Amino acid sequence: MLKDVVAAEAIGGYLLLLRFEDGVEGVVDMATHLSFRGVFAPLRDPSYFARVRVDAELGSVTWPNGADLDPDVLYGRVTGTSAGLGFEGDGGSGD
Repeated sequence: MLKDVVAAEAIGGYLLLLRFEDGVEGVVDMATHLSFRGVFAPLRDPSYFARVRVDAELGSVTWPNGADLDPDVLYGRVTGTSAGLGFEGDGGSGD
């Protein structure tokens, strides 16, 4: 079901506005999905979190320290489908 993220913007706090290759858009509140440990620890700082970007090769969002998120999980969070299960901190991939 892989749907690449084509646009991402931090819109305050830990909210990400995402757009996928099929035109689906939505907001994900990452505060409820990340434990902010390990590679995700720097994202606790809202100014660092706001440095999110799209990695076209991965088709997902990344940060300067290499933290990235599974695009399938993000798509599931936006659409409410079963792919929305799992992130770092709740048993997901959370590379």
